Amino acid sequence: MNALAAIAWREVRRAWSSGGLILAVVFFLLVSILFPFAIGPDGKLLARVGSGVIWTGALLAALLPVERLIAPDAESGVLDQFAARGLPDAAVAAAKMAGHWFGFAPALVAATMIAAALLRLPGAALWPILTGLAVGTPGLAALGIATAGLVAGLRGAGSLAGLVMLPFAVPLLIFGTTADQPGALKLLGAFSLLLVAGCPFVAGAAMRMGRS
Repeated sequence: MNALAAIAWREVRRAWSSGGLILAVVFFLLVSILFPFAIGPDGKLLARVGSGVIWTGALLAALLPVERLIAPDAESGVLDQFAARGLPDAAVAAAKMAGHWFGFAPALVAATMIAAALLRLPGAALWPILTGLAVGTPGLAALGIATAGLVAGLRGAGSLAGLVMLPFAVPLLIFGTTADQPGALKLLGAFSLLLVAGCPFVAGAAMRMGRS
């Protein structure tokens, strides 16, 4: 357990020290700043589409560090060392998933309050968005780890990551943007939990195949 906690903490340190956290937050806020310029200053329209803009920004922010989550450790032999120490690949992937979430999600949720002001969202709409992000971002982190495992070592991994991750993220976006509707938050939580439970095994299998 201590080894897995160390792996998770290592991922958090890498996100913070490499500037990944700042990049994710800045990218998220840039989406919120530029979107009103694209559709105009209509406050009612911005309020209607604001939650979708925030969730799209969160998805892209979770996708940004995908290339550094598994591929560098696979190339440097770190994953081989974990396997030699008897650590299951799925458990390593789960620890990386936890570190990935802590590396971007809390700061993203905090930045959402700034994004909501930029998008002129009413105060009553902010709480469902924050709650939805808290529930749904673990699913985004899980998708990020699974995608990172599947594209590790491939040419153009960044482009492939988007193609792999985005279709599976659609339910999170749908349920997240409608979190203020009856039952939507429960469906969001169920799908996010399904991803958190299943994606480490997908990533672990990909890591094993990469070693063979």
